Amino acid sequence: MLILAHVLVVLVALLHVYFLVLEMFLWTRPLGLKTFRNTPEKAETTRVLAANQGLYNGFLAAGLLWFLYTWQWNVVLFFLGCVVAAALYGAWSVNKRIFFVQGVPAIAAIAAVCSLP
Repeated sequence: MLILAHVLVVLVALLHVYFLVLEMFLWTRPLGLKTFRNTPEKAETTRVLAANQGLYNGFLAAGLLWFLYTWQWNVVLFFLGCVVAAALYGAWSVNKRIFFVQGVPAIAAIAAVCSLP
């Protein structure tokens, strides 16, 4: 179960690195436009807001990967909880699929971490 917990936490962190790249660097590019279902005009006007959002996703990823150095599961659970909170808010305010893309992996990681002895 320890390996599964590590893999799931790293997976959630890598998802947030991917979100950082999408929101900070690819927001106005074809992949960003398709992913977020934006028009070029809307993407251009929201570019700075998306970059800020991407930065926050980078902080979540950094916090999750911090455990590789500290081995403090309480830190991991805190950041996974932040991811679930963000997923719930995103699902409520933007699109329900955010919960499945962002929240479900974090909940799986929480379950794996909480099952450790």
